[in-house]
Amino acid sequence: MSERVVIVGGGPTGMWLACELRLAGVRTVVLERDPEIDPHSRALTVHARTIETFALRDAHQGLLAEGGRIPSGHFAVLDDRLDFAELDTDFPYTLTIPQARTTELLQQRAVAMGADVRRGHQVTGCVDTGDTVTVSVDGPEGAYVLDAAYVVGCDGTRSEVRRCAGIEFEGTPSTALGVLGDVVLSDPPPGPVTSQWTTRGTFMLVPLSGGRHRIVVHSPEDLRDDWPGELTLEELRERVRRIAGTDYGMHSPSWLSRYSNTSRVARHYRKGRILLAGDAAHQHMPMGGVGLNVGVQDAMNLGWKLAATVRGRATDALLDTYHHERHPVGQDTIEHTQAQTAIMSVFSPQGAALRSLLGKLIVERPQLNDALAQRLSGLAVAYTLPGQRHPLAGCRAPNLKLSDAEQLFDLLRDGRPLLIDFGRVDGFASDRAAAPFDRYRCPQPVEQSRAAWADVSSALIRPDGYVAWASDDTDAAALTAGAANAVAALHAPQPAPVQPEGNHA
Repeated sequence: MSERVVIVGGGPTGMWLACELRLAGVRTVVLERDPEIDPHSRALTVHARTIETFALRDAHQGLLAEGGRIPSGHFAVLDDRLDFAELDTDFPYTLTIPQARTTELLQQRAVAMGADVRRGHQVTGCVDTGDTVTVSVDGPEGAYVLDAAYVVGCDGTRSEVRRCAGIEFEGTPSTALGVLGDVVLSDPPPGPVTSQWTTRGTFMLVPLSGGRHRIVVHSPEDLRDDWPGELTLEELRERVRRIAGTDYGMHSPSWLSRYSNTSRVARHYRKGRILLAGDAAHQHMPMGGVGLNVGVQDAMNLGWKLAATVRGRATDALLDTYHHERHPVGQDTIEHTQAQTAIMSVFSPQGAALRSLLGKLIVERPQLNDALAQRLSGLAVAYTLPGQRHPLAGCRAPNLKLSDAEQLFDLLRDGRPLLIDFGRVDGFASDRAAAPFDRYRCPQPVEQSRAAWADVSSALIRPDGYVAWASDDTDAAALTAGAANAVAALHAPQPAPVQPEGNHA
């Protein structure tokens, strides 16, 4: 059987998955129908957990060098923005960088790591035969066929891979639209972000590179399910003037577009040897710029599992956990974005009162600010791991300080599971328990400022930076046995509870 994985779709999700597979030595082909990277970037935002994801592989420096940093985020474009200052991360901000540039940087990395990236190659069909997947491709030099161990559809909301697999895309149709434009402003407002909500509509304005600005508008006339035609510069001007009293001298548009709140999630993220990630698995209103981020984190969750399965280091049950862990995240993303759409779409005095009340609660209740900020940034995502009872199990591991010279993220760059011995229990045979994975023993016990980690004796960290197992045990024999069992189970997990069928969107 072929050990090749074919990724259909060359956006950030597909490129990051290619990087992860190549890190594990898996033959990887990326098929992208567009001959060039689309210069029009609907996504501009890279959130904290996605920066951490890249940092786990030391792939974040280029993004940090080029992106703008905004120490806050928005929920439904409320006047009171979410403060990221208290987020428990090395990156307490939103990074603004066009998706086209993010894709370019990730593509460069994937190619440098040995991925076969083929642009201008459109997939016309794929068939799962049980032992392999046959992929039909229309390339610049004609049609051809590829055989693959697995195929991953990262090919957007109109996914050909999802169609071929017969996976239902369930949810709700559009009830609201929005418009956006990338323009030059003769009289731009000061500050990194400008936003305003009135009963006449709401808009947000964000500076881009090259002297351009992104303007996003949502108005009462957008509460409709039909598409009113192509957006024009004059329509965008009129909408912004109506809300802000000025159009900021906008001119020279490079992109004008409409979008909708159509919200759907794939019933299955895996069907046999075919898997889905990113927009092929979930579609939603682009509120808060979370779409790219959820897709990259899909790829991070899937990459190490798929690599371990292809290389024969894991049972098929590990690949099943991809759906069980990421499908609820897709559902949650739809809930989060639909709730914001509802708050933004009530253009009335009652809507103004609701927005005012929510804004006051965010300011008065720091816990609410923090909860929404963690959700928006992706830091709140945690997985349910069957059989694991420690409160850290399934949670993201922060960049813990392990010695004067090393932090946790430094030790995960090779994409292998890591057993950490915090040095608190004499006689703990962590070197034997860790085999065949990596093991790190703190040279001396390090005081952890985070209360949840203060008493942890040992923890097994997955390649995607989530805690597979943790223990506060102080008995050396019990700790050794517990760690060894956790290591053995990582690639042969217990089956997750069966979820009921139905429309969860």
